[in-house]
Amino acid sequence: MKLWLAPAGLHIEPARTQDADAITKLHAQGFYRGWSREEFAAYILDERTPIYVACDARRRVAGFAMIRHLGEDVELITIAVDKKWRKKGVGLALMRALFDDLLMSPAKRLILEVATDNAAAMRLYEKLGFKKVGERKGYYPRPDGTPATAIVMARDLG
Repeated sequence: MKLWLAPAGLHIEPARTQDADAITKLHAQGFYRGWSREEFAAYILDERTPIYVACDARRRVAGFAMIRHLGEDVELITIAVDKKWRKKGVGLALMRALFDDLLMSPAKRLILEVATDNAAAMRLYEKLGFKKVGERKGYYPRPDGTPATAIVMARDLG
C-alpha cells in the first residue's frame, strides 16, 4: 500500500470506501455545492479518479485530494482540509503526495481550477509552481447568486 508522511502525526494514503462519509463532510465544509456520499464512494472505486486522504492512525480524515486521469494530463478535481487542520501543511503534503504518485504514471501535466477569491489556495498552487493558463468567468456558483471566476492553472510534472 502507498503511504506518505504528513505533518502532526498524519499520513496520506489512498482513500477507502469507509472514508466516503468523512470526505463528503469535508467537501461540504469547503464548497457551496457539496457532492453526495454515493458520488464519493463511486469515485473511490474508480481507478481514473483516485482520492488521497490525510488521516491519523485511527483514520480520522484531516483532508483529501481527488484527481482525474486524462491521458497525459491529470486534473485536480477537488482538495479540502478540515478547518482545524488548515495552515498546518496538510494541503501541501497532499499535493506533494500527488506529485510523487504521478511520477509513476504517463501524466505530463497537472491542471486545476481555483476561484479568484480563494487566496490561500492560490498561494499554495503558486508556491508549488503552478502558472495561470486561462480563466472561466462565472464558473463557480455562490450562495448569494453572484458567480465567481475560476483561474485555470497548470504545472508540468516532468
